[in-house]
Amino acid sequence: MGGDEIASPEARADAVAEALVEKGHLPEGALDAVERIEEGLDWHNGARVVARAWTDPAYRARLLADGTAACAELGFEGPQGEYIVVLEDTPERKNLIVCTQCSCTAWPVLGLPPDWYKSPEYRARVVREPRRVLREMGLELEPEIEVRVWDTTAETRYLVLPLRPEGTDGFTEDQLAALVMREAMIGVARVPSPT
Repeated sequence: MGGDEIASPEARADAVAEALVEKGHLPEGALDAVERIEEGLDWHNGARVVARAWTDPAYRARLLADGTAACAELGFEGPQGEYIVVLEDTPERKNLIVCTQCSCTAWPVLGLPPDWYKSPEYRARVVREPRRVLREMGLELEPEIEVRVWDTTAETRYLVLPLRPEGTDGFTEDQLAALVMREAMIGVARVPSPT
């Protein structure tokens, strides 16, 4: 490469990583391990947890009693999933999660947080005016429904167990999981009824 050419961002990142390994500041293979962890962090994992809870009453009870252990039963555990509390929506209550300090989520079941969740505007406003924020995001709640906002801590991560939509009585677990989206497990949406 000539003196005027600029290396690609990937090439520059690789060069920095190599230098850190050479100087002993980063263990060999550490970045590969992080990439493998990130590949397993997917909100579809949470959709499987929700679908299992909707179809298996015993699993649902375990999930509500100890979210961490119940998620681990399905193989979903790891960083940012050491203490998962599951919040059950009811017809009278809508749960909503936020991290006002940064943007923590339960990575094993929600994946890395979406950009809107990390935004300072969402993090500040959802605590002060949750109904308005939900309305702006497309969820209009009936006035009699209580909204509870849950702020993550350094130790605790939350997962919302949304209401099962009507019209899904004969659905398999896989069919149910396909209906669940990350927004419903954060609490800013409902799982839609199938068309």
